[in-house]
Amino acid sequence: MTKKKAILVIGAGDATGGAIAKRFAREGYVACVTRRSAAKLQPLVDQIKADGGEAHGFGSDARKEEEMVELVHKIEADIAPIEVAVFNIGANVRFGITETTARVYFKVWEMACFSGFLMGRETAKVMLPRGHGTIIFTGATASLRGRDGFSAFAGAKHGLRALAQSMARELGPQGIHVAHPVIDGAIDTEFIRTNRPERYAMKDQGGIVNPDSIAETYWQLHKQPRDAWTHELEIRPWMEAW
Repeated sequence: MTKKKAILVIGAGDATGGAIAKRFAREGYVACVTRRSAAKLQPLVDQIKADGGEAHGFGSDARKEEEMVELVHKIEADIAPIEVAVFNIGANVRFGITETTARVYFKVWEMACFSGFLMGRETAKVMLPRGHGTIIFTGATASLRGRDGFSAFAGAKHGLRALAQSMARELGPQGIHVAHPVIDGAIDTEFIRTNRPERYAMKDQGGIVNPDSIAETYWQLHKQPRDAWTHELEIRPWMEAW
């Protein structure tokens, strides 16, 4: 009998996070998905089960240390060992620098950087004794360069990138693959459809990123042999300027 393995997706929304969970579930991984509202996860959990997979939804606040500790412990104790952990929280907001309050800046940092640290630390603790595992942090254009109006988001994403680099250097020699894909482009979401209809109109021409394509890249990252690990790669549609 094949031993169960779990993927933990922090920030399993309706697009990228959900697509990643479904992709790994098709390969037999138990999909453990989280967002602050457990009720919003039910359609994703139901879909994975309808497709023949196993899934569990958790309502949790990734910014809270005690909740992250308890989440990882519960999955390890009651469901399956965490083989893959994906951090996929966004927090993309735009404010001019003089309109960016301390509360906004700190909240964005908490969501997009600090919670990534908590996930990375806790999943590393359970992976290290086993000597293998994959931890993936979703990056963005803001991980590489700041833009006007995005001081909070760019600061947080730069911090997350530095975290991923530090973890890769520390954990790679111990068998843990840490990767940081940079998604540089609009993703096929309801937000883009509503707020950027001109870009959404390019969907059929491959002008926006399909969440399923991101999920496939994450699967391939996880399956890479140790002698050819990728730490950072960029995912962008053909039409994106860079």
